[in-house]
Amino acid sequence: MVVLGSMLTGGCISVNAPSEPIVIELNINIKQEVIYRLAEDAGNTIDENADIF
Repeated sequence: MVVLGSMLTGGCISVNAPSEPIVIELNINIKQEVIYRLAEDAGNTIDENADIF
């Protein structure tokens, strides 16, 4: 009986690849981090050389 049940539920299964490519969009903002690091470095330079500024 179990074999008969598994034969009935094991019908036709098909797996097809999509016709269009899968697109993954990654929006990464690196500019903000670079500006922050430059601002921090500039702040440290001003603090270390306060007599120049």
